[in-house]
Amino acid sequence: MLAKDRFYFIGIEHSLTQRDDWNSTSLPKLWLYNAHYFDDLCAESASDRLDWHRALIERWIAENPPCAGNGWEPYPTSLRIVNWAKWILHGQVPTESMRQSLAVQSRMLVKRLEIHLLGNHLWANAKALIFAGAVFDGPEANTWRNKGLAIVRRELREQILCDGGHFERSPMYHAIILEDVLDLIQLAAIFPSVFAVEDVRALKSVALLMLRWVRVMTHPDGGIAFFNDAAFDIAPDAAALSTYASTIGVLADIEPLRELELLPESGYARLKAGEAVVIVDIGIIGPDYLPGHAHADTLSFELSINGERILVNGGTSTYDVGATRSLQRGTSMHNTVEVDGADSSEVWSSFRVARRARPIDIASGIESGVVWLKAAHDGYLRLPGRVTHHRHWVLSPGKLLVADSLSGQFKRAKAHFRFAPPRIPLLEGTDTGVATTASTKLHWRCSGADSVSVEPGTWHPRFGRTEECKVLIASTYGNALSTEFRWD
Repeated sequence: MLAKDRFYFIGIEHSLTQRDDWNSTSLPKLWLYNAHYFDDLCAESASDRLDWHRALIERWIAENPPCAGNGWEPYPTSLRIVNWAKWILHGQVPTESMRQSLAVQSRMLVKRLEIHLLGNHLWANAKALIFAGAVFDGPEANTWRNKGLAIVRRELREQILCDGGHFERSPMYHAIILEDVLDLIQLAAIFPSVFAVEDVRALKSVALLMLRWVRVMTHPDGGIAFFNDAAFDIAPDAAALSTYASTIGVLADIEPLRELELLPESGYARLKAGEAVVIVDIGIIGPDYLPGHAHADTLSFELSINGERILVNGGTSTYDVGATRSLQRGTSMHNTVEVDGADSSEVWSSFRVARRARPIDIASGIESGVVWLKAAHDGYLRLPGRVTHHRHWVLSPGKLLVADSLSGQFKRAKAHFRFAPPRIPLLEGTDTGVATTASTKLHWRCSGADSVSVEPGTWHPRFGRTEECKVLIASTYGNALSTEFRWD
């Protein structure tokens, strides 16, 4: 919140000065959603903007009549209920109109749960009902709280996998849900009488698993890996989540991560050798009934060396239906192999997926300090030539080998390797090149390629943000291709 009526969300700065601005058709829907969340009530230095917040709350109530517009959709309502409740629990005294509105929002929400969407939306609904049921007293509040707790109990079993990962397989949404879990643990400490002992125990157990998962999926620079919908500055990072957890008495495992970390239920792996970290996607794109935040990124990977990101997936800058959203979800925006211009999973619209790639033949190991991982996927079996993509990663100190093989018939396959800006790969020969970073000189060689090129591309590390980058593309008409990276 930049001023009493000016805001900065998802990379866009804009004012809300009129009643109709809350539902403006000229702004992205996600921006409008953010306006209705009221996250700034709980932001850093929020107390400095207390007068703005009070005025904005009263203005929202006056300009957003019940059940009309973006702000009354269940998801933004859920986030707003929690933020208003936190604001009150932090010591602010609500006006009578705010109390009345909060009650009306809770009554509406309990009747409009997002059962049709499930996943993180239904989870957010449940969390909001628990918060509303805690800050209000009486039979109606008990109903909200009990409904929310019942959903949380069920969804903890459904949404949190045995390895600790959130089942939508997005590191960003995983961090969002983990913060929610920690919020509920803290709420239970404030209102111990409204939580059963076994509920708190279950939340703490899940939190520990989720904290370790996010560590595995975090690069040495402290930020998440970009698989499926993921971007910076939307969810807390691993360090912030760990600090929050320890503050409320959830003491996370701080043992160093091993050279090979497997998250078998989520379908991710983390390889480490010397100064290099490789994070790999070897899993399904998400739940069969909920692929909305999935990308066609099967067998993609990201690489960090000396604490710097070198190879990155394309990221996410928008949820709006259109060419940009389709491109960002497509295979060519990820460090994997595209066959005959097709995506490994058929992503379409903004949150849809048709036929999906499934991983097969997964194996891994460590031998004499060398970490290796193998996997394949069947996403291209739908093509006329019935192609299967196999990939083998071999990581050792100073070297990463990525070997691809393709069975079946096809016209052309392209392996993409996206360099994080400002790293610029330069061709030195027909199949060799170099990229220099602040701390690393990276050499690469492509074997089995019919052509190798460095082409302009884009990286989207934040919503509303596009950065120019370079993409190494190795094309082949044959069935085998290997790319070797070496560094000093």
